[in-house]
Amino acid sequence: MIDADITRAATLEGEFYTSETNFKDSVENIFARNWQFISDVQRLKENRSALPFRFLGDLLPEPLLLVSNEGEIDCFSNVCTHRGNLLINNPCTIKRDITCSYHGRQFDICGKFKFMPKTEGMQNFPTVQDDLTKVSVARWRQFIFTSLSPEFEFDELIREVEDRVGWMPIENFNYRQDLSKEYFINANWALYCDNYLEGFHIPFVHEDLNAVLDFDSYDVEIFKYSSLQLGIADDHDICFDLPAGSKDYGRKIAAFYFWLFPNLMLNFYPWGLSVNIITPISVKKTKIQFKSYVWDESKLNSGAGADLDKVEMEDEQVVQQVQEGVASRFYKNGRFSPSMEQGVHHFHTLISKFINNSNK
Repeated sequence: MIDADITRAATLEGEFYTSETNFKDSVENIFARNWQFISDVQRLKENRSALPFRFLGDLLPEPLLLVSNEGEIDCFSNVCTHRGNLLINNPCTIKRDITCSYHGRQFDICGKFKFMPKTEGMQNFPTVQDDLTKVSVARWRQFIFTSLSPEFEFDELIREVEDRVGWMPIENFNYRQDLSKEYFINANWALYCDNYLEGFHIPFVHEDLNAVLDFDSYDVEIFKYSSLQLGIADDHDICFDLPAGSKDYGRKIAAFYFWLFPNLMLNFYPWGLSVNIITPISVKKTKIQFKSYVWDESKLNSGAGADLDKVEMEDEQVVQQVQEGVASRFYKNGRFSPSMEQGVHHFHTLISKFINNSNK
């Protein structure tokens, strides 16, 4: 267990980032029990739209299906309850029913069993087991999240984000494919998150970013399943025009860096939002998606939200070095800076909680 007192606590041991056993434990006990960002509503804007997906890519490839129905969005298992065939393979609009292409079993738009040929003589049929399993789904502004077996309500994850930046018209931000990117890094997913969760390294790793942020005003706030790092602008750099009702009114906020357990970053800049999704591939390989949603195009390429690709390359270089270092026989674990690494400490306590609770 990680000590709750940061002044006494030590970090996760290096073996956590290199062990196949620890990695498999993380997939099942952390990711399957928490919320994952799936999509924005633009992909489901038409009534009866269907979006098939796998919960965590190839690593936890549970086949699921998002369906829009009269303004509501539901999530179901994408597996036929007859013989296990995948029901829908590509995004589409459901014209009448969800129909299995294997033996013709049909389900209505709410996932209820409706019909299957040649069922004459079957006893105790149909039952609720013949319906599609409904999966937890949540919507915040224009974004959709699901969880296979959530340990807590989605509101506990997003509440502080809404309270802090809900004054922005986030539901109207425009997705920009041309500004969105994917990266692959040869490092454990949690090491990437560790690096994101502290500003301690900024003066040493990010020269340009450090030039537009006031490092001495670095601030982090810890919530139950999330945290917030505040990027404070230097005197002459771009910052938010905060409304009078904002908790941060009067401060020169250059960026709101929200982290949501276990693997999501919501980075709000004056130009809009960069959604960063950190997806484990293997114990030492991770996929990072940057999805850009623009609010004010005139503020692109300025301030803390400028040249995110350069910042990413700098982060990847140091994180990959750390991946090699934590595998050393001479490294066990480290200590937290009480003033600069509260976010990393919080992350490690949550990892420890989910892993250890699963073993009881």
